[in-house]
Amino acid sequence: MATDMKALLGFVVEHKGSDLHLTVGRPPTVRRNGRLVNVKGDSLTADDTARLVGEIIPERNATELAEVGTTDFAHAFGDVARFRVSAFHQKGCTGLVARRIPKELLGFEQIGLPKAMRDLITRPRGLILVTGPTGSGKTTSLATMIDEINQTHDHHIITIEDPIEYYHDHKKSIITQRELFVDVPSFAEGLRRALRQDPDVILVGEMRDLETISAAITAAETGHLVFATLHTTGAARTVDRIIDAFPQEQQEQIRVQLSVSLLGVLSQVIMPREDRDGLVAAFELMLMTAAVENHIRKNETFKIYSTIQTSKNLGMQLLDDHLLQLYQDGVIGEQQLFGKAQNPKDIKQRLGLG
Repeated sequence: MATDMKALLGFVVEHKGSDLHLTVGRPPTVRRNGRLVNVKGDSLTADDTARLVGEIIPERNATELAEVGTTDFAHAFGDVARFRVSAFHQKGCTGLVARRIPKELLGFEQIGLPKAMRDLITRPRGLILVTGPTGSGKTTSLATMIDEINQTHDHHIITIEDPIEYYHDHKKSIITQRELFVDVPSFAEGLRRALRQDPDVILVGEMRDLETISAAITAAETGHLVFATLHTTGAARTVDRIIDAFPQEQQEQIRVQLSVSLLGVLSQVIMPREDRDGLVAAFELMLMTAAVENHIRKNETFKIYSTIQTSKNLGMQLLDDHLLQLYQDGVIGEQQLFGKAQNPKDIKQRLGLG
């Protein structure tokens, strides 16, 4: 197979792959249904990877790669697909991972989002967090929620992303999409500016630092619906991660602010299906109730787990419960069940395995 980027990206699209990996010493590799498969051909040399990256990297990102050693950008593959690209240096050579961004926005049912999320995203103000490890489908879930609002409400929606992945058309809402380092210098700056642009809904691609976390909470407190992501798994860990980002002397104040502004935490993982080709997501959903608010205020986040467990009637669900249901339905296998579970020992006991 010809090793040029057009052919390689075309291969990913044609074979419904999710990611393309280019690294020295191995043929181009595609992740499909969660598994890595080599593309036929010779192993790549340092010259090969440098040339391939050079075919698609924008000038600004080439400079960043040379100076910093890594860079991220979006790449349009004609009208067929878009890719989120990370180029980097490793062992003195150039490497690349390109993740395919699905062209079509998926619906709530297609993703399997908890039903309670539909009501949550219609709230006029507050903070909604979507969390999970890298590659868990957070961006896709957020794009689905934003599209739902876009179709049903006459809002001004502002997104601040790095990079822009899903392109949204104006529907019932006006959509303003700003890309980091292209349209705005930082998430925190984008958030501050957004408050002066008559927003109803603000999406922050990632709460990477204290300044961004603080700005997101403030925006939610001042009458806006704010969506943001964090690389955490589980609602309690997410709350702890936010509070721990602040200096000790500010943490009590942040607990109070968070208990008032936070609407919910959706935590997700994604896995290969066992029953057919494709991927499936499992979700944990925490909704803000008087009990959860009390746990956050009193610094008793360890009690959130049991509150979610006993609040299924309100639409909450634990990640492990959803994983177990998927396993019992034959959608995922044992390896995925125990590999993604937060408490594998408890799962084993529930299955009578020890």
